[in-house]
Amino acid sequence: MSAAHAAKTAGPAVRGDYRVRQMARSEVSLAIDWAAAEGWNPGLDDAECFFAADPNGFFLGELDGEPIGCCSAVAYDDAFAFFGLYIVKPGFRGQGFGSELARAAFHYIGARNAGLDGVVAMQDKYARLGFRFAHRNVRYHGVCEGERRRGIVDLALVPFHVLSAYDRLHFPAPRTAFLKRWIDRPGGAALGFVEAGRLCGYAVLRPCRSGFKIGPLFADSEPIADALFLALATRSAGQPIVLDTPQSNPRAIALAERYGMEPVFETARMYRQGAPAVPLENVFGITTFELG
Repeated sequence: MSAAHAAKTAGPAVRGDYRVRQMARSEVSLAIDWAAAEGWNPGLDDAECFFAADPNGFFLGELDGEPIGCCSAVAYDDAFAFFGLYIVKPGFRGQGFGSELARAAFHYIGARNAGLDGVVAMQDKYARLGFRFAHRNVRYHGVCEGERRRGIVDLALVPFHVLSAYDRLHFPAPRTAFLKRWIDRPGGAALGFVEAGRLCGYAVLRPCRSGFKIGPLFADSEPIADALFLALATRSAGQPIVLDTPQSNPRAIALAERYGMEPVFETARMYRQGAPAVPLENVFGITTFELG
């Protein structure tokens, strides 16, 4: 969809000259800064990774030429998309600007199934937009000591097609361009667990404005998830770690609590056409609230 078409889908101005258009790469960094101001603690290189997922899937709302809101609608393939980075600047909220942003995003998403991670207080609003609750994701936070166990390898040693196939088992759509950047970021780490020549789990540590986040953390079993978590903790240099866990996976909750992490936040994971068939029992940490 062209920028001009995106603007047309935004509907009539709510006040002044309000337009919605697609973002350029440099403007995604502005959205990340707004996310930081909201206390979301984004990753240091998130803008580049996010934009790679879908260069057409980021939208900016401008009032009389001033950027006042944003959202993402990343279309991973013809069947699945994810809605996120939904922010209207303070002072402009409650005036319909966010609704126009969402309208442009959903026009772009089209008939695809779409997911989102919304704050629980917004769950009723998202339900009115057609999203149905699937499960909660709980954010755990803590400082953890780590260790490196047998079976752990640097993910760079795993052929990318093997990693991509494993990721596809745990995520609703292929995300090749995103994944290539997500596992190769300065100051972070990407590790796999290999047993009998087979990839049985992988996890990524990403440096953030404060501390680190682990995500995704996908593993065939709790001991493998445990080994990956501890190996990444050795790279955290004593700084806080965040792990976003599906509440419906009790083994993920147990892992976080075993290492003294505490719940600090939660979201409602919702989908427009029902939850995709992914094995949540093997999802110990989601990738990111913004992109799924």
